[in-house]
Amino acid sequence: MGKINLFMLFLIAPFIGLFVVSLEFQDESQYLKFPITVLAEEADKLYDEVGHLEESIANMGLVVESQKEVFHVQDEQISELSELSDSQRKLSDDIYEQKILNMLGPAVKAHISNRTEIKIFKLAELGYRGYIAKIKLFDPTALKVVLGKDQLGKLETTSSAAKRTNAILAINAGGFYTEKRNGKTYAQLIGNTVINGKLVEPFNGYPGDLFFAGINKKGQVIGTVPHTENDIMKLDPYQGVSFSPVLLENGKKAEISTKWKKTRHPRTIIGKYANDDLIVIVIDGRRDNWSIGISLERLQDKLLELGVKDAYNLDGGGSSAMYYDGKILNKPSDRRERPVVNNIVVMP
Repeated sequence: MGKINLFMLFLIAPFIGLFVVSLEFQDESQYLKFPITVLAEEADKLYDEVGHLEESIANMGLVVESQKEVFHVQDEQISELSELSDSQRKLSDDIYEQKILNMLGPAVKAHISNRTEIKIFKLAELGYRGYIAKIKLFDPTALKVVLGKDQLGKLETTSSAAKRTNAILAINAGGFYTEKRNGKTYAQLIGNTVINGKLVEPFNGYPGDLFFAGINKKGQVIGTVPHTENDIMKLDPYQGVSFSPVLLENGKKAEISTKWKKTRHPRTIIGKYANDDLIVIVIDGRRDNWSIGISLERLQDKLLELGVKDAYNLDGGGSSAMYYDGKILNKPSDRRERPVVNNIVVMP
């Protein structure tokens, strides 16, 4: 019997162990119960927060869509204002253009391309005659300063320079004098000349009252009386020449030396209007039955009558010449063209 009971004890021992373990687990589970409850509560909070986040994101989406709509409306308004501004600017330009044309009178010749627009007008006043060219530069590279025969020291007529470069319009440009060098005639530029953005000779400030005038790289007329090379370069010059004097500055008469005010001579002028259109003028002189010339003082008055804003007196006298579309328009005072040191040419 004792052996049987011992055998039964060994047989049920595993079950007794499981029973004891289960009792211990039941006791220990009391300690696990609280963390599991907390975890559930935290999960509920996280779920609520995710819900709030989803709601916030949805609201943000509505705000973004609303802002997009606002930006779209604003963009349309800006576009409309820009178009209106462009339209008003064009209308203003057209009105200004018509005002200029009314002062200049009917054009006798005209040319237009994707690079330039040129209109030629006759100038006939009491005692003098000449020609005016009004130029719109759509492409600034269409206007160039060219040296005589493309060489320093050489001379060339305005018509020869125009034909050589295939230009449609040309005028004589800067001042010069001639001297002998090694037994040959050398034409020396006065002041400073810029071609394609570079001075063709080292800066020359002598005698101190010569202007530099031409166009910048945007095709706008520029000018100054330089005392240093930097005075020229800060204008971003593209093409330019030198002579004297300045005639108009910002729509007002510039001071002119008394010795030049009253004398009447042939003249060549370059200037600009407020809309940056260029104006070049050649006035004949020293020909009693045709034109006796104009004084610089009277020329200032005429330029103001024509609405010109800035103007510069280029080399004149026997040098004055205007070429257009194959021929010289004016009547040079020497009865023939004078070879000059440089010319301003405009491509078609």
